[in-house]
Amino acid sequence: MKLLDRYILKQFLGSFIFTVLIIVSVIVVIDLTEKTEKYVKAELTTGQIFGYYMDFIPWIANFITPLTVFIATVFVTSRLAGRTEIIAILSSGVSFIRMLYPYFIGSVMIAVLSFILTGWIIPNSNKTKREFELEYLKGRYFFDKTNIHMQVAKGKYLYMRSYNNQSNMGYNFTLESVDSTKLTEKLSASRITWNEELQKWTLMNWSHHTIDGDKEVITEGKSMDTTLVIHPSEFGNLEKNYEGMTIPELNDEIDKLTLRGASNVEFYQVEKYTRFTSPFAVLILTFMGVIVSARKSRGGTGFQIALGFLLSFLYIFFFIMTKSIAEAGGMPPIISVWIPNIIFGGIALLMYKYVPR
Repeated sequence: MKLLDRYILKQFLGSFIFTVLIIVSVIVVIDLTEKTEKYVKAELTTGQIFGYYMDFIPWIANFITPLTVFIATVFVTSRLAGRTEIIAILSSGVSFIRMLYPYFIGSVMIAVLSFILTGWIIPNSNKTKREFELEYLKGRYFFDKTNIHMQVAKGKYLYMRSYNNQSNMGYNFTLESVDSTKLTEKLSASRITWNEELQKWTLMNWSHHTIDGDKEVITEGKSMDTTLVIHPSEFGNLEKNYEGMTIPELNDEIDKLTLRGASNVEFYQVEKYTRFTSPFAVLILTFMGVIVSARKSRGGTGFQIALGFLLSFLYIFFFIMTKSIAEAGGMPPIISVWIPNIIFGGIALLMYKYVPR
């Protein structure tokens, strides 16, 4: 790595870290101000609040990474252009593409780190962050669905008339096993209750039917402890619970929800594909940031920084719009998360034609 590469890379990474710290600090202050009343009402200790923000800060810092990378790129490059350093670099025989090397190295470092954090590390801290939010910041959740039908495994279908997630109790429970089109087994109970100590379900007034051709064997009982392919957590507040899942856990959840024919599987698919496209967004926005700010402006760097903010917010707008469409089932998730990268990648290539080289 040449001296020039180290010089640009140092400024790029330093500006990125500084931008992240500034924006995260502002967000934390605003968030703390908005939630102070809830913290006081819940009688939380300073340690509990501090622990929450230790989980919150990595999540929000990684969430805004594409935006902060773009801002840092525009800031560094416009400052180099304002001091005519870019003109001197290009006049010395260094090509514009060659000048991009340190930016590329820095953005790859950030993208790889972001992917590792998003895929495996941050989801684990999000689990405790989400538990904190559900317990102290949001009201009690009541599962209000009735006539619950779901496929819980291949050839296994579950039905409950209703479920109370406060008492972990379900009513009019049925679990059927079907081979092709034939019913082979049926387990019914007037009520099922989760036994936390045994980590099993207690079936009340149950009956078990085993069907083999024309033969049917029926067993009945008042009470029975057994394991089922469902857990009480599946009837809790599942809002954004995908944020607490690693990539392997997301894959397992997507497979499970797809098997059950669940209507919210798109949320998990969008989350999964977003974690793979975000690193590419860092590379694209870095490239665009250099192009936007490489030309020296008579009015200084203010216009270029403002333009950088505008383009970054347009990117966020496109991402949110296509994500919402995919979550509503109007677009395949894998396509929706790639559209912003494709559009802005094309814009960056188009803009590259007009950059002085």
